[in-house]
Amino acid sequence: MAASVKDRAVLDAIFNPLLPLGDCPQEIIEEELPIENTNEDDVKRAKEYEIQGVEKAEAGDFVGALDCFNKAIDVAPLRASGYNNRAQLSRLRGDNQSAMEDLNKAIELSHEHGAAAAQAYTQRGLLHRLEGNDEAASEDFQHGATLGNAFAKAMTVQLNPYAAMCNKMLAEAIGKLSGHA
Repeated sequence: MAASVKDRAVLDAIFNPLLPLGDCPQEIIEEELPIENTNEDDVKRAKEYEIQGVEKAEAGDFVGALDCFNKAIDVAPLRASGYNNRAQLSRLRGDNQSAMEDLNKAIELSHEHGAAAAQAYTQRGLLHRLEGNDEAASEDFQHGATLGNAFAKAMTVQLNPYAAMCNKMLAEAIGKLSGHA
């Protein structure tokens, strides 16, 4: 039997007490919503280009990867995933400005829902963190966590000052109990 939204919220409050109340992570929707003005064949081709792009990036061929991601976006410009992948490549290449632009576009196209939005918010949170903007990073990680991204959840806790204080107090208490303090 599947848990209701309220049941998941209660369980999440118990098992993830450091997440803000009311931010019950939803299950990430892996299935893409239909994209207006984009046919299924174009989406399929875009996915193929993205797979090729990821393979090229993993092999260190960033120029080839960029070409594949650009083709994916050209074929299905309203699909958020292509922008996410190109943003990741831009980050790897040190072009954080282009990455930020693509992530903003991915969030816009995803309508702030699903796996593409979770990934975009999480990546954007990382960029904000690199820039030293922990407030914006925390906000993006919270969005990513709410959408079910596990890394974003961990970062939300890490950036939470109350969590840091609790972790320090817990470490001190354990140290005292074990005789190491």
